[in-house]
Amino acid sequence: MFLAQVPDEPKMTRRTHKRIPRSRSKQANRRAMRPSIFEAIQNANSRAHQRANQRAWRRQGLTSVRAAIADTHDEEYLLSLPQLTLRTLLGLLLLIPSVISTLALFTITDVYDISQPTANVWSQLISSKPFLFFAVGTFLMLGWFFSKIASQGFLYLYVLGHELTHALFIYICGGKVSGFKVTTAGGYVMTNKSNILISLSPYFVPFWSVVVLLTSLVLRLFWQIPYLDEALYLLIGTTWTFHLVWTLWMIPRDQPDLKENGTFFSLVVIYLANVLLLATLLCLVPQGLTFSAYLYNWAVLFMDFIELSYLTLSKYLPLQ
Repeated sequence: MFLAQVPDEPKMTRRTHKRIPRSRSKQANRRAMRPSIFEAIQNANSRAHQRANQRAWRRQGLTSVRAAIADTHDEEYLLSLPQLTLRTLLGLLLLIPSVISTLALFTITDVYDISQPTANVWSQLISSKPFLFFAVGTFLMLGWFFSKIASQGFLYLYVLGHELTHALFIYICGGKVSGFKVTTAGGYVMTNKSNILISLSPYFVPFWSVVVLLTSLVLRLFWQIPYLDEALYLLIGTTWTFHLVWTLWMIPRDQPDLKENGTFFSLVVIYLANVLLLATLLCLVPQGLTFSAYLYNWAVLFMDFIELSYLTLSKYLPLQ
């Protein structure tokens, strides 16, 4: 795969006309970033085969959903101007529920309960045992991510979960999978069906968190394992943070999944879905946020937005 090339620094200065030696570390870094002739030919041949396969797949009525690690710049995924305009307008409209969903989550102060009618939701949540184990898992994964220990292995796991999520939603939407590939350089799933849900689901569905949750449910059916709840909260925190940090790492790398539906629209949908997912996780924590409290706060903020919009428009338009 090709990486962005850094232009060579001038070997001669304009003032002294003396050769300035570069440090060995800089020279080594530049040589490492510059592909060899064999690698360049191999990459060009790989891209040519990929384009030929894509044309053959389109003749068979197939398409691909894939994750790219390096910049791809495929024009195949560019929308037409009318489609891009429509998706951009939809993205702007979705900013409203995105902002409201965020504010509704972080502005809740009280949760109304019969036993504790004025209990502070955030103090209850932070002091709860599930949140403590969740937070420990979160910090463990953050430390592991930034330390870059076994980063290639984690990258492979992320791409594997990414493509398996594509495949899962292809089957949910009634499609068929005819090809599947996963590497640390990216991956793809060949299918006869594609839509927004299929394309964007890996960016807001934490695949490995779902695997952990389903495994926990199966274990509960057959065995009584001590500290299973604590292990579940710890692993959910670890896997959800794994999903979040690698998704944030992956998005800037020119993803075809985003370009297929319009990058701005896709990013807004991904953000909204992840905020709602976070709210759901917090609502599932005992002695914390509740669905009713979150929905009530969301409705109050939405009505405040409607009222503010009406008052603003009434200053400039004759609404009565």
